[in-house]
Amino acid sequence: MIKAYPHDPKAFTEGLAFEDGIIYEGTGRYGLSDLRQVNLETGRSLLVHQLPDELFGEGVTVYGNKVIQLTWQSHTGFVYDKHTFELIREFSYPMEGWGITHDGKRLILSDGTSTLHFLDPETFAEIGRVEVRARDGPVAGLNELEYVRGEVYANIWPSDRIARIDPQTGQVTGWIELKGLLGEVPAGQPVDVLNGIAYDKRDGRLFVTGKLWPNLFEIELAPIK
Repeated sequence: MIKAYPHDPKAFTEGLAFEDGIIYEGTGRYGLSDLRQVNLETGRSLLVHQLPDELFGEGVTVYGNKVIQLTWQSHTGFVYDKHTFELIREFSYPMEGWGITHDGKRLILSDGTSTLHFLDPETFAEIGRVEVRARDGPVAGLNELEYVRGEVYANIWPSDRIARIDPQTGQVTGWIELKGLLGEVPAGQPVDVLNGIAYDKRDGRLFVTGKLWPNLFEIELAPIK
C-alpha cells in the first residue's frame, strides 16, 4: 500500500473510475444509489446525481466525455455528460449489471457470473463474450472491472481478491491478494466487501476501495514470494 485517502464510509461502492484527477464513483442500495465526482485527496463529493429510489446503482466507467452507469436488476444503463452529469441517454441490456469498463473500442460488462460481455459503445449491442477461467475452472462472481494495460482487473465477489484477466481468451493471468488491506476499523463502523478499482492511465497509479470503507487506497503490485 502506497497511500490511504479518505473515503465516504456511507458509500456502498459499486463502480470506480479515475479521470483527470477526479474519482468517479457509483454507489448502490435502493433509495441511496448515486453517481458522484469525488476529490481524491479529501474524499469529498464535488458533484452528485441521485438515482431514483427503485434503482440499485452498479458499475461506472468514463468513456470519452461520457460517464456510463449500470443498474443491478433493472436492465437499464445511463449515459451522462462527464462534466455536468446531465443525462444524455438510457440503454438496456438483458443481463444483470455488475461492473463495467472499456478497452477504448468496446465496453466490457460483468453480470456476476463467469462471463464478460463486450458491447458496442454507441449502440450498446452485445458484440462478443468470453468465459473467465482459472486453472481450476470458471471464475464466477465477476464484479467491478477496470481495464489496466491490456488486462481486465475484476473484483471477485465476495472476496478480497482481484483477478487479472486476458480479455481475448478469458484466462486469469494472475491474482491480486488484498486480505488485510483495510486493517482495523473503528467500533461500530460497518464495512462490506472489497469493491472498486480505478486506474490513473497518465501516472500509472492503481486505486482500490470497498463498500462502506472509510479509506480508498493507492496500491503497488508486488510478486508473491
